[in-house]
Amino acid sequence: MLFILKAIIIAIVEGITEFLPVSSTGHMILAGGVIGFPETEFTKMFNVVIQLGAILAIVVLYWSKLWGLVVSFFKGEKKGVNFVIALIVGVIPAAILGFLLEDTIDQYLFKPVPVIIGLFVGAVLLLYVEGRYRKSAKVHEVENITKLQALKIGFFQCLAMWPGMSRSSSTIMGGWITGLDSKVASEYSFFLAIPVMVGASLVKVVKFQGDVGFQTLGSTEIVSFALGFLVAFLVALICVKGFVSYIQKKPMKVFAYYRIALSIVFTILILTKTITV
Repeated sequence: MLFILKAIIIAIVEGITEFLPVSSTGHMILAGGVIGFPETEFTKMFNVVIQLGAILAIVVLYWSKLWGLVVSFFKGEKKGVNFVIALIVGVIPAAILGFLLEDTIDQYLFKPVPVIIGLFVGAVLLLYVEGRYRKSAKVHEVENITKLQALKIGFFQCLAMWPGMSRSSSTIMGGWITGLDSKVASEYSFFLAIPVMVGASLVKVVKFQGDVGFQTLGSTEIVSFALGFLVAFLVALICVKGFVSYIQKKPMKVFAYYRIALSIVFTILILTKTITV
């Protein structure tokens, strides 16, 4: 029962942070260290796959727009074709780098200290990029993103392979630098998450089946997995609406300040051995 409760807490953290520029993976790693969520092959897989619950929230919230663009693509219309090509191009850098570095990243970076570094460095970058580029927007519709813009944003997305950097923050920064307004940058970031996270989850599932096997899971793990997915979906559903409304009107520096404060707090906790790494 305690394990299930911890899994739900991790899922709540995931749902809140997945689409905020604060790093959901980093928060899950730090939260797991605080509550004593064990680091096993199952929990490693759990932490990635429950992100599909949050991704499902995007599909639900943007279903009408996504479906319209997909239909437009199959009709051969320019806006649909542009959108699908931009999505594919944006995925390529992370797909290649993830394939090459997955084991190295898992082994060395999924720990509190690298997360703290990522939170701090990402916050400084966010403050600089927002101040320098946010007001120079030229693209105001997601279907008008060019292949070159998509590729550049895709390279920015690779920054998020360092836990703590934040996929959302990295892609939105890339969007600002390439001339997207805040609404389009956030929407493209959300849509880009769909193929990226589905692919990452499939890799984790296949690896888990090969190394451990789903047949070894007990009822506690199965219930934790189901509840974690559901909770991440419901919480993300609420948070995405609020974030989209916020980013169109207000600066994101508040998230950068939060990241800096969090990195300082956890540095102190580690140095004082309040938590172990």
